[in-house]
Amino acid sequence: MEFTVYLAGQIHDDWRGEVEKKAKEGGLNLNFVGPQTDHDLSDDIGEKVLGKQPNDYFRDDAASSINNFRTSVLMNKADFVIALYGEKYKQWNTTMDATTAINLGKPLIIIRPESAIHALKELSNKANVTVETVDQALEIIKYIYK
Repeated sequence: MEFTVYLAGQIHDDWRGEVEKKAKEGGLNLNFVGPQTDHDLSDDIGEKVLGKQPNDYFRDDAASSINNFRTSVLMNKADFVIALYGEKYKQWNTTMDATTAINLGKPLIIIRPESAIHALKELSNKANVTVETVDQALEIIKYIYK
């Protein structure tokens, strides 16, 4: 049995690579999708498609429309979502993706550090499961196969 997993979260380090490597090592048959991790492409896609925009507001709006379209397509195809909250980066996109998953009725695992328990309490309450590590999230996925 193969599952498609949408990996929601910041794009500034290789946490997705860690998830993919550990899933493969654990023998999990998973296909991973997620947001555009090429930060420049994500920011520039609106102008690449629609042409030069008159100012930063319209530039960001054009890129956001296309990025949200991409997220919708990929998340709708996903069987479930893992949303990772880290310590280092602001997590607005993670929250948007986690909320989208909840609104779509997608099963959601949130990975968040202990320091974010209070800040994410309502969102964690809406998720199916909240854990603190990638390894814990993967153990939950392994349990599906048993």
